[in-house]
Amino acid sequence: MRFLPTAEQSDFARTLHGLLGASDVPAAVRAWSAGDHGPGRAIWSRLAGTGLFALAADEAYGDLGALGLLPVELALGFVELGRAGMPGPVVETAAAAVLLSELARAGEGGPAKRFLPGLLAGGDLATLTLPGGGPYALDADASAYCFTVSAAGELRVAGGASGGGADGGPGWGAGGGTGWGAGGGPGWGAGGGADAGAAAGGPLRSTDPARRLFAPAADGELLASGPRVLAAAGTALAWARLLTAAQCLGVGEALLADTVRYVKQRTQFGTPIGGFQAVKHRLADTLLGLEFARPLVWAAALGLAPREVAAAKLAAGEAAYAAAMTALQLHGAVGYTEELDLSLWLRKARPLRDAWGSPSACRAAVLQERVRER
Repeated sequence: MRFLPTAEQSDFARTLHGLLGASDVPAAVRAWSAGDHGPGRAIWSRLAGTGLFALAADEAYGDLGALGLLPVELALGFVELGRAGMPGPVVETAAAAVLLSELARAGEGGPAKRFLPGLLAGGDLATLTLPGGGPYALDADASAYCFTVSAAGELRVAGGASGGGADGGPGWGAGGGTGWGAGGGPGWGAGGGADAGAAAGGPLRSTDPARRLFAPAADGELLASGPRVLAAAGTALAWARLLTAAQCLGVGEALLADTVRYVKQRTQFGTPIGGFQAVKHRLADTLLGLEFARPLVWAAALGLAPREVAAAKLAAGEAAYAAAMTALQLHGAVGYTEELDLSLWLRKARPLRDAWGSPSACRAAVLQERVRER
């Protein structure tokens, strides 16, 4: 089977590539890490102007700006977001739109009418947590709305720091009461445990400083509950995994391209190190990993079957992480420096590999589907 984008899909990807390339995303990432969301929000608004987030909502809401649920086009777009290193809860906002659309299809249209206009237009950012998707919400401090689906099937919303609290839900804060703060429990990421900042109601540390993780509120406004919520959450989880896989693919491609450029310039013994066989083999292995992941991502986008989505997330996440390891080794000591833009992508690879389904969770999902088929 051949997976080739249409001319229209390729044009859309090129449009995003050009927009992001002209936007100084590395500067926006550094500002985001420091708590200044302004530059990132400006890029976000321009992305929304292309219709990117409108691809994650049912076309029945065309009057709200929706273009229809188009996973292939959205995955192509998220490859470009990963390639550029775009900060912010891009996956979470798109998955929230899918969640609201699926609820509306099931007869719960109120939340979609209330929240979709701002999400699709780019005026509002959203974050969310879902069963099977990890315990922490990304960038709750930058989000207007923080959606949470519990294992019992309750969909709740809390207002984020950027103004959503005015909608009636509790906001997040460092006070440790209602809203978004440290909720105890296990930590997230390579560190293994919650840090002192989280204990005081601040974000948890992540390998990527631009990924600010918060424990979700347990007492936000109840929007819906029951089996329909869990079914919609399952669909949203599949989309979140798919889009994260697409991001991983873009991150890996950016790391590989940067490394190839570098090994052509760096010399040892009077010759570029890219001419050494060991370096060539390492780069070839990295390329193979990305190229094997690519068709899995497109197959998952075409069908959104749980097994295919999990396989795509696993392959793309591992390929991006391998690309980061290759980039770090072949850049040598300069690869460790904060000043080098490469570090922004290096730090994204592992968190994205584990977000919305760690490698072990994705392997378990693939195995579970295989058992069901028998």
